[in-house]
Amino acid sequence: MSDHGAERAVLTVRDLRIAFSQDGRQIDAVKGVSFEVRRGETVALVGESGSGKSVTALSTVALLGENASVSGSVSYEGTEMIGAPEKDLRRVRGNDISFIFQEPMTSLNPLHTLEKQLLESLALHQGLTGEKAKARVIDLLKRVGIRDVEERLGAYPHQLSGGQRQRVMIAMALANGPDLLIADEPTTALDVTIQAQILELLAELKDAEGMSLLFITHDLGIVRRIADRVCVMKDGEIVETGRTEEIFADPKHPYTRKLLNAEPSGRAPAMPEDGETIVETDGLRVWFPIQRGFLKKTVGHVKAVNDATLSIREGQTVGVVGESGSGKTTLALAIMRLISSDGPILFLGQDVQGWKTKEIRRLRRDMQIVFQDPYGSLSPRMTVEQIVAEGLGVHDMHERRDRREMVAEMLAEVGLDPATMHRYPHEFSGGQRQRIAIARAMILRPRLVVLDEPTSALDMTVQVQIVDLLRRLQMKYKLAYLFISHDLRVIRALSHHVMVMKQGDVVESGPAEQVFAAPQSDYTRALMAAALNLNDA
Repeated sequence: MSDHGAERAVLTVRDLRIAFSQDGRQIDAVKGVSFEVRRGETVALVGESGSGKSVTALSTVALLGENASVSGSVSYEGTEMIGAPEKDLRRVRGNDISFIFQEPMTSLNPLHTLEKQLLESLALHQGLTGEKAKARVIDLLKRVGIRDVEERLGAYPHQLSGGQRQRVMIAMALANGPDLLIADEPTTALDVTIQAQILELLAELKDAEGMSLLFITHDLGIVRRIADRVCVMKDGEIVETGRTEEIFADPKHPYTRKLLNAEPSGRAPAMPEDGETIVETDGLRVWFPIQRGFLKKTVGHVKAVNDATLSIREGQTVGVVGESGSGKTTLALAIMRLISSDGPILFLGQDVQGWKTKEIRRLRRDMQIVFQDPYGSLSPRMTVEQIVAEGLGVHDMHERRDRREMVAEMLAEVGLDPATMHRYPHEFSGGQRQRIAIARAMILRPRLVVLDEPTSALDMTVQVQIVDLLRRLQMKYKLAYLFISHDLRVIRALSHHVMVMKQGDVVESGPAEQVFAAPQSDYTRALMAAALNLNDA
């Protein structure tokens, strides 16, 4: 990061106001926002979901829907973008101003190879075709760190990892040599080590190309690492702006201070003495056969989990940490008998490995799961009351108490107003939806709860609230948690014991304090270094 005070502005936004008309109502999304991005500078637009960050960015090249009304001024290199003719906007989009979005899988065409998508972009914007275009594609992919480029050209998006897909998106954004790159939460869905690599790559490319960067995020750890200046947004307004080091050293606005302090802290609650062992495994293995040919002959195995041994007692949290593809979720699904595995699984003292589906059903009430994406795991056609009460009917929990009364009690327990139980999931925020998912699991009074990345899709302040809620519920009901995450801050705040997984192997396992204080494996040390660098850069 360097001083860009003397440089002229590439993008100037003045008194930007954006409203959306919906069902006859007007919703004010952005309320008089002003900022600028100078040549060669990185400006971070920071705030939580619904603060207006992404809407502001999309308005720069008129990418909002027809129900949006926009006023104020957005000037690129002195040319007004609001109300500009469509042909002028098309010339700027993708050429002078390029976007990188949060989820590359939805931005890349699943039906086309990488080569075809990049060639299409070069032909459309630069009229580049044939061997010259192919050479440019290879050069772009090499520059963003894609290995074995020639072999990858024919790959489809689903054949790449999340980090590789994001690198391809960056290559597409750079293809036409833009002056301004707008990156909208480009690392949120990535593992911490991949996140660090992508941030480093963006910084290198920005300096090499002399680009400006508008970086949108809810994570202040990233801001500290990459930005020259920061604009903090809340409820459609910029509440504070300044140089990055000044904002971090002396935040003026209460909301900025709240964001800076929003990190899961504290440690796991004390475990009950002589707590019963809820689940244990010994050398658990999950191998998926690779079958080829007409007769589907097994020619090898995908070794998703190798030799996993763990034990969870009541009131204890075992945190499982590792990158995407390490086997974390596969291990959890095997323990819950949702996929096949080899090796004993003792649940409440009984080996359930060979049990049939009908026998397993009796256990389902005692083992529940909360998923990463609450919007995907809650039925949009059911009310909150129906969602939370569903398990009571499935497991024939015919208690004398009224079912609605039980739902109301559980909603209050997870911090939701029982009066909202008639509403549908889309009427709630991400954090509220995750509370609904937790209520659905907890109403059955389970003994084991698997939490699969339950905070990774949430804003930092909401993450802190969910961690506090999970701690409180664990203490009250002596719950055993298997907590899966790639976020070491959350693992540290919740876990008594930590397992580190890499490519199906358990590379380290031990008490949380011991693993964090003195990691034994190189991989664990690399994970820790990446996490700490992101937060303390």
